[in-house]
Parts: sequence; C-alpha cells; structure tokens
Amino acid sequence: MTSKGRKAAGGWAETVKTVVYAVLIAVVVRTVAFEPFNIPSGSMIPTLLIGDYLFVSKYSYGYSRYSLPFGLPLIPGRVLYTQPERGDVAVFKLPRDNKTDYIKRIVGLPGDRIQVKGGVLHINDQPVKRDRIEDLVLRDGFGNEQRFFQYMETLPNGRKHRIIEIGDRQVNTDDTPVYQVPTGHVFAMGDNRDNSQDSRFLTAVGYVPVENLVGRAEILFYSTDGTASWWEFWRWPFAIRYDRLFQTIK
Repeated sequence: MTSKGRKAAGGWAETVKTVVYAVLIAVVVRTVAFEPFNIPSGSMIPTLLIGDYLFVSKYSYGYSRYSLPFGLPLIPGRVLYTQPERGDVAVFKLPRDNKTDYIKRIVGLPGDRIQVKGGVLHINDQPVKRDRIEDLVLRDGFGNEQRFFQYMETLPNGRKHRIIEIGDRQVNTDDTPVYQVPTGHVFAMGDNRDNSQDSRFLTAVGYVPVENLVGRAEILFYSTDGTASWWEFWRWPFAIRYDRLFQTIK
C-alpha cells in the first residue's frame, strides 16, 4: 500500500473512531444524565403544550432497566432510588405495556389515599387547596379560541402548579372511588384534569411502579405551535413559541 493509501485508510479509521466515541458518549449521557422528550398530547396543559420539547433528568429517581436504551433488562429493580416528591412532573413507561412513554404529575406516594370529589383532588382524606385564577385562553393553528377554567393547586408539601378544567360541566372523573396507592407505586394525574388518561383509569394506566419511572421533567428547550411542517423551513421562525424556550418545569 502506498503512503497515500495508508494516509487515506488512517483518515477513515480516525473518522470511524470519532463517530463511535460520539455515539457512546451520547448513549451514556441519555442513560445517566438527560434525555429529550416531546409532548404529543394536551393532557398536561397548561404546564406543557403539544409541541413542547423538554429534557428529563434520568438521575432524579435512580436507575432501572427503563433508563437504558430499548429497556434492556440489565438493571434489576431500581438502584440508587430516590422517591419522587408530590408535584414532580415525571416521565414513566405505561405499566400496561412497559413501552409507551407517559408524562404526568405525581400526586400520590406509596400508602396515600387519593380521591377526586366534586372535581377537587383529595389526598389522605383532605381536600387539596386550589384557588381560581384567570381563565386560560389558547388558540389553535387556525386561530380558533379555546377557554378553560384555571386554578392554582397547592399540594400538601407546598408545591404549587396550575391545572385546568373544561368548565362547570361535570365529567366522569370529577368523582372517583378512593385509590389506595400500593407499596412501590405512585399515583399520577394530568394537569388537564378533564382530558387526561392517568392513574384514575386503573385498566388503562393505574398505579405506576417506581421501576417504570424514567426521570423528572426539568426544562423546556424548544416549542412549536405546529403551524409549520418539518419541511417548511421558511416558516419555522414563525411557529416557535419563543416565550416558552428554556423555561423550568414546575
């Protein structure tokens, strides 16, 4: 092989090594530190909107098989576990299939009694304080206006967050039975209380095993209102929700 050929082969080898190292670093970061997620549904409005992109901290609750790519069964149970706090917005694997990513707010911890009565969340038989604030007004990509009742909810640990309801119309999730959260599980609800499939639906979601927790939502890094398709690059600047960029998630 000529010196020119050896240089070319050496150049390709270095390129391959660089790519491999980059992939390995990306996998490690996604496994132990942060992983990006996007929001495909409105179940967490007003905290999260469709088209939001966020980083989830993988280390917040320790690690399980669901911290690994493809859910590889290399970690038994959960290691370095730290229990979530009421009010955390968490990503978890849907218990029904252990594959689908869900994002909801943790409102119940192991041993808690959870119930909704008259639309008001009760924890351990005590109503959670909530105060009516200004209505939330959203517009879709066609300019149509949607208006929701909005409340500031204060959990027993003092964590505050906003929730919305359709209005004064009663829905089937406004009055529920009592849910006793089992050991090793948490209870999760969406902030869009009348439009969220969450732990209140036992056969669809139900109690979330702590092993299924992926991480805690931390910060929004991008948000689009959906008015620009991926190929309409000239419309991207007008579709970005600039006021939501780099917001911490509470």
